[in-house]
Amino acid sequence: MKKNSYRVLAINPGSTSTKIGVFDDDNCVFKVNIEHTDEELKKFKEISDQREFRLNTLLKVLKENNIDIKTIDAFSGRGGSLECCEGGTYLINDLMYSDAKSMRIVKHPSALGIVLAKDLGDKYQKKAFCVNPPDVDEFNIEARITGIPGIYRESRIHALNQKEIAIRYAKKVKKNYEDLNLIICHAGGGISVAAHNHGRMIDCNDIVNGDGPMAPNRSGFIPAKPLINMCFSKDYTEQQIKAFINKNGGIMAHLGTADIKEVTKMIAEGNKKAKIIYDAMIYQIAKQIGAMYVALKCNCSAIILTGGIANDEYYIKKLKKYIGKLTKVEIMPGEFELEALSAGAIRVLTAKEKPKNYTGKPVFKGL
Repeated sequence: MKKNSYRVLAINPGSTSTKIGVFDDDNCVFKVNIEHTDEELKKFKEISDQREFRLNTLLKVLKENNIDIKTIDAFSGRGGSLECCEGGTYLINDLMYSDAKSMRIVKHPSALGIVLAKDLGDKYQKKAFCVNPPDVDEFNIEARITGIPGIYRESRIHALNQKEIAIRYAKKVKKNYEDLNLIICHAGGGISVAAHNHGRMIDCNDIVNGDGPMAPNRSGFIPAKPLINMCFSKDYTEQQIKAFINKNGGIMAHLGTADIKEVTKMIAEGNKKAKIIYDAMIYQIAKQIGAMYVALKCNCSAIILTGGIANDEYYIKKLKKYIGKLTKVEIMPGEFELEALSAGAIRVLTAKEKPKNYTGKPVFKGL
């Protein structure tokens, strides 16, 4: 490494894998997706119990690939299970560590990113960061209100990749993120469509609580009365209903698969139902993009399509027929979460960005 450079280990735990990347400044020198089998994970009663297993597995992989953990200057972990907070890069403090470790707000493996980063940082006396966790909430007050007092819309989205894509696009057009109005659609297992207004995500669909378009394995918005009828029919358990919202709903419920490649293959083979369902999802995404266009008062520099589904030509072609006349449409497929984790840490290490302090106080507590 050249003088004054920084080496960052980025850690992104998922449901059945732990993605890690080693970056020397903006250069990725090592990246791997460590798969965890059902046999390995079912040994643990709670997700938080996987901590030591994932840590040891991570260290073993680094050692096998001749990466000395002592050469790491900082650790950056994916977040989760935090109180709603501002966007930015956080120096992981004890309160953030405690909230993530307890998973008292949301039980999801991504919270282990904070835990593992701080564990490693403490052990090797290096800084540990969390960058734009899923709990980032920058909504305008109007975006929070619903028709039932006490029930408010929350921001639970792909904040990490949303922000990174915005920063990358801004750099591409030689602007600052804070100078642009953007609509970013991240389409993967879940789908988040956010309005970025001069560096703030002022509105978006809530991918945890069932808001917005249906997705490969999530129901999206459901009319309230039929859903209430399902809940009281005694034909479904509470767990089954909740699974429709963010696990077994959407395309999975209709077609038995959440794999878009399989869906497009069905369509190519003449499966009419598959085409109707996929087209319906694209239509719903287009409507959500239209809503975010209005949220930006029809002043939008670009619509950016990202996430794994943005690699699918059928999806892109069909979606553009709906939104192509609104403004410029930019395709940036895939996700850059490891890169985002490293980039955020390096911005702080190089004093280009000030670290945020997690207070555990939600940015919005209700009216």
